Amino acid sequence: MVVVGLVLAAVAALLHVYIFVMESLTWTSEKTRAVFGTSAAEAEATRELAFNQGFYNLFLAIVTAVGMILFALDATEAGTALMLAGVGSMAAAAAVLFVASPDKRSAALKQGVVPLLAVLALILGVAI
Repeated sequence: MVVVGLVLAAVAALLHVYIFVMESLTWTSEKTRAVFGTSAAEAEATRELAFNQGFYNLFLAIVTAVGMILFALDATEAGTALMLAGVGSMAAAAAVLFVASPDKRSAALKQGVVPLLAVLALILGVAI
C-alpha cells in the first residue's frame, strides 16, 4: 500500500507543478484562460493573485517530493510526515474549493481526489 501511496503522491505533486506553471507562468495565455474560464481582462486583473497561488501549489509539490526522497533514503518517519503534509494540504485546499465555490467543484475534484487517495494509501501503508 505504501507503493500505491508513493505513486499517488508523485502524481499529485506533478499535477500541482502543472498548476504552478499555469497560474504563475502562463496565466494570461489563451489556453490557460480557457482552462480557468477567465477572460483576458479577468486574467490580467488577477495575475498577481494567480502568480502567488501558483507558488503555493509549487511549494506543496516540493514538500511532497522532499518527503518522497527522504522516504526512499530510509528516513521513513520524516518522509511520511512531509508527504502527508504536502498531499494533505492539497486535499484540504481542494475541499475548501469544493465547499466554497460550487461552480468549481469539478476543478476541486480534479485537484483533490489523487492527493486524498495518497493520504489514505500512505496512512494505511505505514500503519500495516
